[in-house]
This record gives sequence, structure tokens and C-alpha cells, in this order.
Amino acid sequence: MEDQPHMMSTAVKPHVAVCPSAGMGHLTPSLTLASTLSSAPYDCTVTVVIVVPLITAAESDEISSFFTSNPHILRLDFHVDLASPTANVDPFFLRYDSISQSADDLAHRLSTLRPPISAAFSDFLLTRGFNDTNGFKNYTIITTSARFFPLMAYVPHLVKSPPPPGHPAEIPGLDPYPAENIPPPFFNPKNMFTSFTISNAQNLHLSKGIVVNTFDSFEPETLLAINSGRTLPGLLPPIFPVGPLLRVEVGNKNDPLMSWLDEQPENSVIYVSFGNRTAISRDQIRELGIGLERSGYGFIWVVKTSKIDKEEKADLEDILGKELNEKLCKKGKVVMRWVSQMEILEHKAVGGFVSHCGWNSVTEAARYGVPVVAWPQHGDQRENAGVVEKAGLGIWERGWGAGGKVVLAPEIEEKVKFVMGNGKLRKSATWVGEEAVKACGVGGSSMSALMSIIEELKEVKTVSEIES
Repeated sequence: MEDQPHMMSTAVKPHVAVCPSAGMGHLTPSLTLASTLSSAPYDCTVTVVIVVPLITAAESDEISSFFTSNPHILRLDFHVDLASPTANVDPFFLRYDSISQSADDLAHRLSTLRPPISAAFSDFLLTRGFNDTNGFKNYTIITTSARFFPLMAYVPHLVKSPPPPGHPAEIPGLDPYPAENIPPPFFNPKNMFTSFTISNAQNLHLSKGIVVNTFDSFEPETLLAINSGRTLPGLLPPIFPVGPLLRVEVGNKNDPLMSWLDEQPENSVIYVSFGNRTAISRDQIRELGIGLERSGYGFIWVVKTSKIDKEEKADLEDILGKELNEKLCKKGKVVMRWVSQMEILEHKAVGGFVSHCGWNSVTEAARYGVPVVAWPQHGDQRENAGVVEKAGLGIWERGWGAGGKVVLAPEIEEKVKFVMGNGKLRKSATWVGEEAVKACGVGGSSMSALMSIIEELKEVKTVSEIES
């Protein structure tokens, strides 16, 4: 009897491309998303696009570590022109603009990959080039809070019809955005940052969805307003809260910071960092050092005087003065290098976090339930600080960071003591951490949101199986 072909269906493993932008704030969550998508229960084939050349040493180290830890993830280097430094222009903005201008070329490159990709998860800066003509679905990665994102999407309207000076921006379905929380460039259509924000915001409706590093119980009102259609209806696709996205870090057993932390009592150390892009003045650094020393608590403090880590030339004694530097070294650790922030925040000895409220730092503090002293500097950070305060994760002194004002040591000392000694705040922050863990667990809201995307990407093909 002649064998008959037996037809059967099988789900094909999705192939997705993850496309980060420049800077650790954009790179870190994208790499973490890539790692997550490649693992169970999502089980995607993942290609990560690396935009080269890189700007900072921290980026280079992070990428090297990522691919060493994830050898099964594919790498695609995409070269863009490195714009010449321009006086008074943020070097990261120059890089963002170059990436945004290259979006069409990258989309075409991805369309030629084999096996073909089912979808791209691309940074907001690539939205303008990733549209329905590319042959794959695009999900836009937003590396800020769900609260700040609608303001970005609203910028095309904001530059055309700005509110009166000093008045808030009113977006339907959301609490007003106070004037002081809106980045000044958003009112200037000729500004480089505003220009590439507008060009990408105008194409958001072509994305299949917006992937945000947050979770339902952390920003419930904003997420509901967007997904119910009350906010910018017709301009925004569905929003998928998939956070907190936290990379798995392999601790360095030889790192003296971690060895020192192991010797400290529980909740006795405050961690101080203003992120990878924020450089603060020497006057402010000295006041901060005095405040930390006088607080009586141990600390780990990351000092940064330059936006680009390769350009860091000063030493601590030069910045702080010999006497203050010696006092600080007796009570804590002051460093001028990239540190394993999540490993620090996870440590039981750490009981507080003085933060600029970059969104990665906020989500990491949220995951580990570490109370925050919010000290926003620029960009989205004031709105992020508002999320921290509203969720019960920390406190925000609104006068700090405003107008270049130097915050004096007594104020810093007071806030550090308040956060480290406030049992009610610690309990509230712990609850936030518990909710973050639930969201990312089996059946949690964030895992379910990401899984719903992957289920839609799975293709079902018919194959022949010859049976005797």
C-alpha cells in the first residue's frame, strides 16, 4: 500500500528583532526585553540590533556582558554616522537624531533577514521608519513612564498650540502637566530634540502597540486612560505594560562595594546615583557630600561630573577637597565608575535611594521596594518623580533641581534621615516591590501583556509528515 502524506499544523517560533537606541537609559531595558523574549515562556528567536559606533564605555561594557550571557541571541550591527560634536548641544541628542534619520534604512535591512522576522520591538526614535510597508509588525518601546509618554505623543500639537506661559498642558483623560514639568525644548519646533520627537510621534499610530517598562498597579490611572481611548484617541495604539524589566546580573564577587555592603546592618545604607547621563556641579557635589556625612548613615555614592564617561578626568579629592573626602571614606563608599545598580538595590543593607528618577532607576527601586528621595534634574524626571510620590515609593521635594539651585547640606541631611527612618514609607515601598514581583510572575499583568503579543505573532504553517 502506498504511503499517504499526512498534513499537520505546527506553531512556528517567532523571530523578533529588538532595536535599542543610544545611552544606557534606552539600551538597558531593550536588552532586558530581548533576554526576556528569548526565554520561557516566550521562546522567541531574537536578533538584537546594535547601533555603532557607541558613545560611552558603559554601553560597550553592557553590550559585551549581554552577549556573553546570552550566546543564543543573534547580533546585528547597524552603522550610522557619528555626528561631529556641536557646542551647547547634548551629544546624546546628536546621536538620537542620527539614529532617527537612519530608521528607514534599518527597517529595510530588517526586512531582508532570514528567517524573516515576525515583528520588531524598536525604540521610539525609530518609529518614523518602521511602518506598514516593512512587511513586519512593529511594537514601539517607550523607555520612560506611562505618565510622561502621552506628553511626548502630544508634542506635535503642543508646538502648534502651546498653553499660555506658566500654564499646564491639558491632555484629555489625564491630570494636567504642570508647566515646570514640561521640558522647555518641547515648545520649540526648531530644537533638535523636539524635531525628532515630532517626526516619531506623528507615526505612533502605525505601531501595533506601545511596550512600556511599567506595571498596572504602579501607574493605573494613566494606563487605563490610554487603553480606554480617553487619551489621544486615534493617535495611539494599545499600550502594553510589561515591566519592571530587570536584567539578570552576575555579581562580581571581587567588587569591594558588595563586600563592604555585606558587612553593613540591614537598611543602614543609602545609595546615591544620578544615572549615566547626569553631571552635577562641583558646588552641589560638595553640599551633597557634607549632607551625607552628617546624616550618620552609611552610603554608596556614584559621583559624575561629565555626561560622557570617557571624558571623566577629575578625581575625588580634587572635587571634594581632602578633608571632606577623608571624612566620607570613613563612613561610606564614593566611586566614579559604572556600578551594578540592581545588585546594590537588591542588597538587604540598602534602605534608601537618592535618585534623579531616570525611569530605569525608578523601576529598579520599585522592583526591590527601596524608598526613594526623588531629585529630578531634567527631561521626564519631574513627571517620573510624581509617579514615585503617588505610588508611595518615595518623597519628592519639588524645589530640588529647579533652576540650577544648589541644594544645601542641611536639607539633604534632613531628607536622608527622614527616608531612612520612616517606617510608614518603608512599608509602602515594600508593598510596591511586592506588586512588581506579582506583575512579572506567572499570571501577573505584565507577563500576560507580553504573552498576548507573542501569541499573536505565532504563525501556524502546514507541514507534511510521511507516515508508513
